Formats: sequence, structure tokens, C-alpha cells
Amino acid sequence: MKYEANRYELIQVAQGKQFADMFLRNGLVVNVYSGEILPCHVAIYKDRIAYVGASERSIGRYTKIIDCSNKYVVPGYIEPHAHPWVFYNPVSLTEKVLPLGTTTVIHDNLFFYLHMGAKGFANMLTDLKGLPGNHLWLVRLVSQARYPGERDWFHETDIRSLLELDDVIGTAEVTRWPLLYQGDPFVIETVEYAKSLGKVSDGHTSGCSYDRLNSIVAAGISACHEAITAGEVLDRVRLGLWTTLRNSSLRPDLPEIIKSITEGTISTNRILMTTDGPNPGFIEEYGFVDGLLRQAVELGLPPIQALQMVTINAATYLGLEQHIGGIAPARRADVLVLPDLVSFRPETVIAGGQVVAESGNFTQPLPKIDWLQHIVKQPFTVSKQVVADANLYPYPLRDENSSIPVIDFLMAVITKQTNLELPCHNGYADISEYPDLVYAALIDRDGKWVSHAILKHFANRLDGMASTYNTTTHLLVIGRNPKAMAKAAVRVYEMGGGIAVIDGEASVLEIPLPFTGMMTTDSSFATALQFHDALLDTLRQRGYPFHDILYTLLFLTCDCLPGLRLTPEGIYHVKSDTVIISARNLQVTTISY
Repeated sequence: MKYEANRYELIQVAQGKQFADMFLRNGLVVNVYSGEILPCHVAIYKDRIAYVGASERSIGRYTKIIDCSNKYVVPGYIEPHAHPWVFYNPVSLTEKVLPLGTTTVIHDNLFFYLHMGAKGFANMLTDLKGLPGNHLWLVRLVSQARYPGERDWFHETDIRSLLELDDVIGTAEVTRWPLLYQGDPFVIETVEYAKSLGKVSDGHTSGCSYDRLNSIVAAGISACHEAITAGEVLDRVRLGLWTTLRNSSLRPDLPEIIKSITEGTISTNRILMTTDGPNPGFIEEYGFVDGLLRQAVELGLPPIQALQMVTINAATYLGLEQHIGGIAPARRADVLVLPDLVSFRPETVIAGGQVVAESGNFTQPLPKIDWLQHIVKQPFTVSKQVVADANLYPYPLRDENSSIPVIDFLMAVITKQTNLELPCHNGYADISEYPDLVYAALIDRDGKWVSHAILKHFANRLDGMASTYNTTTHLLVIGRNPKAMAKAAVRVYEMGGGIAVIDGEASVLEIPLPFTGMMTTDSSFATALQFHDALLDTLRQRGYPFHDILYTLLFLTCDCLPGLRLTPEGIYHVKSDTVIISARNLQVTTISY
């Protein structure tokens, strides 16, 4: 990490021979190193802390003084596992969460890399240099859904070139953790290369048993955020993994997993916390890392211990404890002024030595980013007519006596296989007499293939919806009315990515997501929030029974969670690692209904 202030200047300020730029006077400093609360002044020079103690000798004529009497001075919060593509983008996410006290965010690069490649992603990082706060990245080694050509796109040379960037601090979660368990050479060797650079390797071990975890740790994984019980927290800590307690829109697990601490004797020096890419509505209601702190303390965790988990623990895991995570000389001046240790909502946010927010309001300009300039994969190269006609393929019967494997939703992202014998109409399954079923199609953006399925317990009053917001960012189309599905698909095509919902012939909702098909280009978080709330409300009115529509769409097309999945390879059974119905070559065919 590079800094503006040099060590000679910091020495001079600490000794009062050079004046501080900013002076936090009479605060109660939460010392996350010692676990104490100490009355101290804090002197800041340029972008770093120069002094912590009782002296005021570094105050000069032009020093900005902030009175912190009866207030707590704490390090900026660290989010070690963020997904900045849940409708919002890195700029709009920063606009929302930096005023809430999260000064360092470790971002996942998945969809940026899928659409930009290595060169485009590296150029985007350069564009983001002016973004307030501290933004670091983890790079994916594989996608979340296997697809033809994946290994060519995630090429060793490209991935290693990104790992060598200063703003990239390691490898991102491998959601398909069996690759690690099986010793996939590319994944193992790339993790090893990251470690040779002194960088971390994040993990994802959902459903992994204790015995199998041994192999994952042996493969070089540094951390995991997938524990959903107190026992699973213990498994990960005991095997040497940095263990991240998650409370997200999809998995609000903190009340259960924090029992590993509050009802046990486990040490917390290797425990972190994360929000794991929550949807915009969740952030609006519960906050970001500040919300983790509020809930953790409400659940019985001492405030200093909770703060350590989102500051110095996270910094130490990332190998950055000499730079961030605490209030001490030579650390980056990421400092919060809190009225109490209950709400954890800062009155003042200082990031890199600059006041960036006061009383919850952003005070710095946001950079204007041309998000689309680095895109190398276009949303659609297939024609509009092919996109429309492809949706006229409901799931075909192999013969009239065959049962159809239906993707049956048990909860927002977990499915099971339910086999149904459905009527046949013109050689295709007829769901007209089954009100809890909908058709689904995943259409290749280049017009090469289409995967078809039938879904159960998704949204039984949905005529037609199309969405590029899914793990593959190909065109996912769902509904009971093929004509409405086709109309929705064409509308998303015309928007260049996004979500459209159609009732009959009428457009009900349109959400443009031109940036990778996943994100708005708007720098305002309010836009992402408006889109999310409108989509959730629209789908609930049409029978969607769960709480997180964005993650339902995201994980329907991935291949890492239990049940059946609709993937570029076809209908995929995760547990058996088999494609039970293959994708079909895309052909333009007209079918009557």
C-alpha cells in the first residue's frame, strides 16, 4: 500500500517539529491492540496517523481540530468479503457504506473479469483510484458456473498478472470447492503463486464436512465465511482457517453462529465478520459493517471484542495490520468518531486523512466512471428474433411416458429434484393445468445454445420475466406464458442487459443493468435500492414466496449449492455432479400453443 506521508514527516509530527493537518482532541480511543479504552489525542498528517497520546505540540495555526470530548475514536471498519455487483456498483456502494463507517472494502472481481478480461479489469482499477476509501480486490480463479471455454478465459497468465497488482491482495472464493478437494492443478498452483506473493486465498466451503475441510485447508485456503452453525465455526477455527461470521440478506446467520463465542470459550483472535454482498434493501434497513457490530453487541459480544473482529482481526488476516485496522502511528488515517458503542454509527468518518462524511452525509465528490469502456464481451451478439424464438421452447419430453425433472425451490436458493409426469402438447410439456409451475430458459448471449427447465414454487402468477442478473449473465427467461417470456427477452435485449417483467402484452417493470448485465451505472445507491424494492414487490405480487429475489436469480444458474441448477451445460444435479438434461443447440423454431 502506498502512502502520501513518508516516515520522516511522521517522525517530525510525532515530535511536534512539524504540525499535524488534523487533530482529534480529547477522544476516548478504542485501542484494538490492547483491548483498552484510553483518553488520547490523535494527530493526522496527510493520509496517516502520526501520533496518539497526551501531547498537543503538533497543533499549528492551520491544523484542523475536531473536538471528540465524550466520544469514541475507533478505527475504520473493514469488510473482508464484498460483492460490489448486487445492482449497485463499486461507486454507488461506497456512496452508501463509507458514511456508515466502512473505510476498507475487499471486493470480489467476478463479473468485472467475466466481461472485461484481465486488461479491462486492470484499467478499471486505475479509474477507481479516485474513489474515497480504501478499495482492494480478490480475483476469481473460476466462475460460479462451469461453461465451455471457461479455462481459456480464466487463463493462468491473465490471473497471475492480476495477482501482481498492488490493489489485488489475493484469490477470491472458489465456490466450486470440490476443485480444491480433488487437487485441480490450475487452482492449487495459482493459490500457491498467490501465497508466494504474500497474498491470501479466500474460501467458500458450503456443506463441507470436517474431514473434507482438512483437504481444503491443505490446498492453501486462508479463510471461510460459510459456517451456518456454531459447530461449523469451531470446525473452521480448529483447522486454522480465519473464520468469518456472516450476516447477509440471504443468510442472516449471526444469531446462531455467534453462539460459538457467547456460549463457549473460543478465542476470537482469528474471527472476522462480513455482510457477504447483501441486497440493497438489506443495507438500507440494517446497515453494513456497522449493522454487524450493532447486532453482535445486542447478542452479547463485548463492544471492544466486536470492534476487533471488524478492524485489527481483518487487517491481520489480510496481511495489512501494519497499514490498517488500528489507531497507531504510521497507520492509514481511517478513523471514526462515534457517539457511543451501541449504535456504531459514526458522526465523523475520516478516510485516508480526509473527512469524507459527517452525520451520515457524504462530503467528498465521487469519481465519474465510464463503466462500459473496458467491456470486451458484448451483452448480445445473437439477433433479437433468435432471442424471442428461443423462449418458445418449453421443456421437451423425451417420450410421452417420461417424467420430467423439475427444479423445485425449497427456499430462496436451495432446490431439490421433483419428477413429474406432465401432459404433452405438440411434443412439449404442458403446464397449463399445474399452477405452481413455470417454464425457464437460459439462452446463450451468442446464440449457440439454450438450456430449458421447469421450475416449481418460484412465482406461479408470472407471465414472463427475463433477466441477465444471474451467475452466467446469459439471458434467463422465466414464466407461464411463452409469448410474454419472449416479449420480456426482447426488451432485455434492447436494454443491453437488465430485467423485464411482462403481464400479457403489457410491460410491468423494466430495470436497465447495462454494466455486465448485473449493475446500474448510476453512482447513487438510491437507484439500486429503488430497482431492488420494485423487483421484489413485483415478483411477490406474482407469487414469489421467498425473501431475496436477487440471490434466487443469481444461484439458480450456478453449480455450487444443493439441488438442481439451470446452467450453460443444461440441468445440473449438484450432489452427483452430473448433467441430467444437456443444453441444446439453439435453433429458430416456431411452436403453436
